[in-house]
Amino acid sequence: MSSASSPLGLGIGWRPELADLISRRGDLGFVEILAEDFFLSDEIPPSLTRLHDAGVRIVPHGVGLSLGGAEPICPARVDALGHLAQLVQAPLVSEHIAFVRAGGLETGHLLPVPRTRAMLEILIENVHLVEADLPVPLALENISALFDWPGAELDEAAFLSELLARTEAMLLLDLENIYANTRNLGGDPVAFLEKLPLDRVGYVHLAGGRDVAGVYHDTHTEPIPDEVFALLQELCARNAVPGVLLERDGQFPGETALDAELEAIKSAMEQGQARRVAHEFAYHS
Repeated sequence: MSSASSPLGLGIGWRPELADLISRRGDLGFVEILAEDFFLSDEIPPSLTRLHDAGVRIVPHGVGLSLGGAEPICPARVDALGHLAQLVQAPLVSEHIAFVRAGGLETGHLLPVPRTRAMLEILIENVHLVEADLPVPLALENISALFDWPGAELDEAAFLSELLARTEAMLLLDLENIYANTRNLGGDPVAFLEKLPLDRVGYVHLAGGRDVAGVYHDTHTEPIPDEVFALLQELCARNAVPGVLLERDGQFPGETALDAELEAIKSAMEQGQARRVAHEFAYHS
């Protein structure tokens, strides 16, 4: 199985609005950039270059491959993602388990795939094609969804597990998306975690959302809910996590609030790790 060369640590999604704040954090191990924002130019913003020179790794995060689409994967998009990975010396790249186009039309959204055996085979084939042309490992992200397609043959955890078992991909585990899906569609988020191959986690996403008329929307514009911090602690209590990244795409808070959120992520990781170490010590005593 492919993997990043070393743990990533604490991270944040790089946005121009956050560049100055990010540059003042001395404890960041990585940042994530929206890959498609950089496809048309080889120019990397100076603030990103300075982060790279300071040892902060840069992970391109794609939204446009449409791995779960019935149409063939666009080779030019894969080439562009691979070129960007080389340009920023990325340890890995990531994309979503979703489709974003059909019949030549762009949806403008990350749409969930039907959890059928036929869909699983399409995904596996597409992931193999992309992996073969990328110069670095690929991590696949579980998405949030407001609906399930009818006729599911596998639950989401089983679907993810088989996809990972039959490819070389890692898992970009989005805990906010697990929280959103179990809140909207039912289920136990901790039980969901326990069904996953946690040793395949490449890194983790955390974000915040909003309740609208009883439906939770993963907006990336709100503070991380307490339940998501608790889920991070549960994850770290079960397995070592290579990296955890905060996503914030709008309504950017002030530096004090963002720093507090990053510190809360570190605290949840440390508490989970302490539980894991204590459990391992008791088991071997």
